[in-house]
Amino acid sequence: MGEVTYPESELLPLSALQHLVFCARQCALIHLEQAWEENALTAEGRILHEKTDSAKAEWRGGVRIARSLRIRSLRLGLAGVADVVEFHPVDTDSDNPDDTSEAGVALPGMRGRWRPFPVEYKRGKAKKDDSDRAQLCAQALCLEEMLGVAVPAGALFYGETRRRLDVAFDARLRGRTVALAEELHTLMASRVTPQAEYEAKCDRCSLIEICMPKLPGSSGRVDRFVAKAIAAAIGERLP
Repeated sequence: MGEVTYPESELLPLSALQHLVFCARQCALIHLEQAWEENALTAEGRILHEKTDSAKAEWRGGVRIARSLRIRSLRLGLAGVADVVEFHPVDTDSDNPDDTSEAGVALPGMRGRWRPFPVEYKRGKAKKDDSDRAQLCAQALCLEEMLGVAVPAGALFYGETRRRLDVAFDARLRGRTVALAEELHTLMASRVTPQAEYEAKCDRCSLIEICMPKLPGSSGRVDRFVAKAIAAAIGERLP
């Protein structure tokens, strides 16, 4: 049997993987219930990405830099935009110049082969969880599927530290990323928002005022809560 793939109509946002790792409820609020609130942290991240997106493709130190590159994986069922994909020149003595799986890809109008190297820009500093690394790895898996070339590594650039963190896409991280993609599709197909459970990380979430994890009954859907609040304000009762 062939490998199962998703149709274009069922592709989910690649960025949702980061939300899922941080909090499944946050992921559902954003991607199922279309809820979003910006705070200082998300504003910083948005501005950082806007600066990256506005820049044009360029050459730097012999490396071709593509920005805001649209990517997708039918195997993972994900689609999104890579902040930056660097194409590094590859030295190869391959006897088969048409074999690009290990030697790199050809770029239009350019000689030789080039290996993709995704770079994701993040505000703040490196996180303890896998949220950023999994998002970056998903980008690499998209590039491998689209270009038919190995993408062994990439990097995360953090705005607070102004430094890159190199990320190797090893078997553990690849397996974790594939599992997260499957979990994301299961969550979205269920159409159910997980219950709220207050943790220390909730205080830095931009959706805390919508989620209200400290309140009794906060496990329900946001639209249900809002409907009850409106009904109470006008003196009506909901079943």
